[in-house]
Amino acid sequence: MSLVGEEGFKVVRNMPEGEVTDEKIAEVTGVLLNIVRRTLFILYENRLASYRRVRDTDSGWLTYLWKLDLSTMDRQLELESRKLLKNLKTKLEFEEGKVFYTCKKQCNRFLFETASELEFICPVCGEELEYQDNEMIINALKKRISSLEEMTQGAYA
Repeated sequence: MSLVGEEGFKVVRNMPEGEVTDEKIAEVTGVLLNIVRRTLFILYENRLASYRRVRDTDSGWLTYLWKLDLSTMDRQLELESRKLLKNLKTKLEFEEGKVFYTCKKQCNRFLFETASELEFICPVCGEELEYQDNEMIINALKKRISSLEEMTQGAYA
């Protein structure tokens, strides 16, 4: 879903078996042709679909026949999980040990150093910047990291 989006997921879920044209996929799935094509190319780039070109002998036009190949899905999920885990850990590292300030409207979050340079006044709305406790953010990140590590532990060993 994160790779191709909601409409793209409809394409994957409802795509006919075997080799099929993008026009036929659009017809069967009810998804717009340009979204079908975008989805197919994303799947192709991620090695989840393949195509074969056939040239019409009369017109010279090329027809692309697409086929899903989900045999590498486990590998793709592993790569996505590792990327997500790395990003979450980077975010956690950034949040820990830092002091943040924000205004009541929460226009933006500022590190202490930036907030002091701004004289603790929000440059967007002009409100006073106040200390923001980021403990909830840190705890949520730790919980998500732990959950993701549990889900993937041994799954990709």
